[in-house]
Amino acid sequence: MPDRPSLLYVTDLAYPARGRRYGDEDVLLTSRLREWFDLALCHPLDARALMGRFDAVVVRNSGPVLHYREEYARFRARALADGVRVYNPLTGRGDMAGKRYLLDLTEAGHPVIPTVDRPQDLDRLPAADRYAVKPVEGADSIGLRFLTRDELDGLEWGEVLVQPRIDFRYEVSFYFVDDAFQYALHAPDPARRWVLEPYEPSAADLEFARGFVDWNTLDHGIQRVDACRAPDGRLLLVELEDLNPYLSLDLVADEVRDGFVKALSNSLRRFLG
Repeated sequence: MPDRPSLLYVTDLAYPARGRRYGDEDVLLTSRLREWFDLALCHPLDARALMGRFDAVVVRNSGPVLHYREEYARFRARALADGVRVYNPLTGRGDMAGKRYLLDLTEAGHPVIPTVDRPQDLDRLPAADRYAVKPVEGADSIGLRFLTRDELDGLEWGEVLVQPRIDFRYEVSFYFVDDAFQYALHAPDPARRWVLEPYEPSAADLEFARGFVDWNTLDHGIQRVDACRAPDGRLLLVELEDLNPYLSLDLVADEVRDGFVKALSNSLRRFLG
């Protein structure tokens, strides 16, 4: 391997994310990572054709896979067949594999918003005024609906998950590189998901977040643990983002951002061996 490993950095710089600027974040990250790596940026639709020319593929702000599901499946299959190093590794058990993991976590009794995928299991959910219905392969709130209990009687099941709508106090996200916590941000206003502020987690908060990072068993990679503070004060998992989590690096202090970049570069070097 050359002294400066080469990375194919996958990003959709023009994706119109609500409240986020994918392009700005990835321009920032790649400008810093060039200190240690030779880099080329590409759109997710071009990754399969180009990835064999690089030491590793780094999937970053590539947008919801729902928009290019077939091409992503071909990319995964080719990478696994050819032994291409992909970061995050393709063994993630969180959103990378769809949202059915929420069913597994519910069944195992983890602190997660209760989730079912069959009408006969609805009585396992706490009563609520409305229920969130989301596609199994959903992301970025695409396809999210809120229905009453009566409206669920006409729901077409199969590729959707149902959860009680939680009147949470706020949402909070914990950001990790490998198994090392980096920083946390929270949205004080539940109606403004991406208006975020720095958050100082308690020891209990970090134990909560680390529990899901440990469950995911990824040796390398960036993970974002999204949670909500329930009315009773508990944290409940909303999602475990392990494919291409947006990092909101523009909202953290310079020293926190520097620490994240250093942790990421070190993780990538370990990943490349």
